[in-house]
Amino acid sequence: MGARRKRAALFLAATAFAASAGAEAPAKIQDNSFLLEEAYNQEPGVVQHIQAFQYLTKDKTWTASFTEEWPWKGQKNQLSVTLPVEHFPAPGNDTGLGDVGLNYRYQALLDDRVAASPRVTLLLPTGDEEDGFGAGALGYQVNMPFSVDLSDRWVTHWNFGATYTPDSRAAGSVRADTLGFNAGFSVIHVLSDRLNLMMETAATSEETPLPAGGTERNDTFFLNPGVRGALNFESGLQVVPGLAFPIGVGPSDGEHGVFLYLSFEHPLRSGG
Repeated sequence: MGARRKRAALFLAATAFAASAGAEAPAKIQDNSFLLEEAYNQEPGVVQHIQAFQYLTKDKTWTASFTEEWPWKGQKNQLSVTLPVEHFPAPGNDTGLGDVGLNYRYQALLDDRVAASPRVTLLLPTGDEEDGFGAGALGYQVNMPFSVDLSDRWVTHWNFGATYTPDSRAAGSVRADTLGFNAGFSVIHVLSDRLNLMMETAATSEETPLPAGGTERNDTFFLNPGVRGALNFESGLQVVPGLAFPIGVGPSDGEHGVFLYLSFEHPLRSGG
């Protein structure tokens, strides 16, 4: 981890502890994490539009995504779609659409302190596998997010998931079944009802088909210190911008970059 990144992480942590002393307990910004899911479905009649962008300096790759979230028959059920766009500088400086995700989440648990909201996703083979933008086959993903309020000022989020893709294919490879895993943990410090400090950790382990047959497993692990704010309007619109600095450790050592986040959440005019 570079000295500049260490100083940024330490500064965020120090600011969090200093600002928490002696202040009143504020309301919390919810469902606006960066690398993880929070276990809160959309409230009835409220929709959310999420944009995210991550640039990693070592490989000079970037990923952008747009997610649209809608409640369905109340807060128990949520439907969403995720559209990813990726950029790879080599070999051809290519940019393209990845595999689109169709998501369903069920609000299994929601009380004053604990929330759980399992998700199932159908990954459509919309990306071109020859250029590295998709798996070339229909994929199936599950994720289990938990959210726990430790106190009025501290919230944690936990994610565990897996992705299975039968007959997956990468550029020039033989088709093979692939299995991937993801896990993550975060701590959110509530400075005020409009400002939060965040520390996320996110790990992935993914298989890629090989030209001669079989698969190769690739792992990643990132720390992601960041900050998010909220702009609340009388109309019910909430705008949440965010900024973070992903730092690779372990299998991702030496990688770092920037993460930008922007969410618009608002009531439907028709309600329901």
